[in-house]
Amino acid sequence: MTKLHRSWVESANNASTSFPLNNLPYGVFSVGETSPRCGVAIGDYILDIQLLEGTGLLDFNGAFGGGSWNAFMAQGRSKWDALRTRLIELLAEGSKEQERVAAYLVARDEATLHMPLQVSEYTDFYAGIQHAKNMGEILRGSPDLPANWLHIPIGYNGRASSIVVSGTPIHRPNGQTKAPDAEVPSFGPTKRLDIELELGAIVGAGTKLGQPITVDEADDMIFGYVLLNDWSARDIQGWEYQPLGPFQGKAFGTSISPWIVTSAALDPFRAGTPPREKALLPYLNGTKKGLYDIDLEVLMQPKGGATATVISRTNYNRMYYSAAEQLCHHASSGCAMNTADMLGSGTISGPTRAEFGSLMELSWAGRKPFALDTGEIRSFIEDGDTLTLRGKAQGDGYIIGFGDCSGMILPAVTRCRSEV
Repeated sequence: MTKLHRSWVESANNASTSFPLNNLPYGVFSVGETSPRCGVAIGDYILDIQLLEGTGLLDFNGAFGGGSWNAFMAQGRSKWDALRTRLIELLAEGSKEQERVAAYLVARDEATLHMPLQVSEYTDFYAGIQHAKNMGEILRGSPDLPANWLHIPIGYNGRASSIVVSGTPIHRPNGQTKAPDAEVPSFGPTKRLDIELELGAIVGAGTKLGQPITVDEADDMIFGYVLLNDWSARDIQGWEYQPLGPFQGKAFGTSISPWIVTSAALDPFRAGTPPREKALLPYLNGTKKGLYDIDLEVLMQPKGGATATVISRTNYNRMYYSAAEQLCHHASSGCAMNTADMLGSGTISGPTRAEFGSLMELSWAGRKPFALDTGEIRSFIEDGDTLTLRGKAQGDGYIIGFGDCSGMILPAVTRCRSEV
């Protein structure tokens, strides 16, 4: 395991910080009335690399303007590696450029964080085997998987327009639902609002229409990862999903953490996929370990509650399919992949209740409610509740963190725009 890389930014050497020199995640920030611009988290600070490039200490063809990382991602892996190498050189203990670089550090607690990228398209997968078995047991009375599940990473195309950065409130969605004993459906706010604990993989360099890729090529195309909460309205989803799958029950909101943790920073934490219950077709075979050892947890805090309760702890290495396998399969038909496409991993659940990554599983569809530390009882999310995802990879004396992925649920909007 790689040890801590020491920095002249003292707070980056603290064993409890999420942002040591080993990490250097990418985000977008503003201070006061300034326009959002690209920055790199280091300890308790953000390095303003948009302004730093103007000094000549960086040279990436002005890719850090425009308030997103899209232009830089499009430059490809050689540029990604060059930037990381240069940043480590500038921020490492003993750097000759310390005085010049220090002028472009901004206190992180004084900054507002924004979406780190403009998401091109969004695909969400169903690639956690424990979650898939749990959902089969809950909905059909059997943990048996769909016939195709062990052969392909199942996914659906979601809404990039609904992806928001951590801290953005989410309105409870309206939609059609149908009670088991009702003759016709009804319309109104969901009564079964849920989360899904996921990791989002961000495509850096894209592909051309008609061009498939190998799993190893797909792995090389992934720029980095974010925590991802795929908010889900289970009752709306249950009525609409046959025969074409999720639609409005998923389209109303997806939250991501504000920092893109690069695949390079996570490389020391690679983990293999589990033994295959059925051999995959050759095109889905790669040579690299595709998962990562990332500890994950979900916290729930009711409105007015003094504390948040950890309701789940699991690890990304519980997944069955890796992001590279998902990306390879996505492109296998010739589907063009774009810079800043995002792939949701699917719900990450482990084998015990304490590791389930959704409330649908934790409450077993409401049949087994659970208690929060504050005394409240929950089966699904109530208005005013705040849900937070956290993740970290534990190194030798350091942590690779993502920053919180949080969202508070607001009441449903009951009037159309023309009625306001």
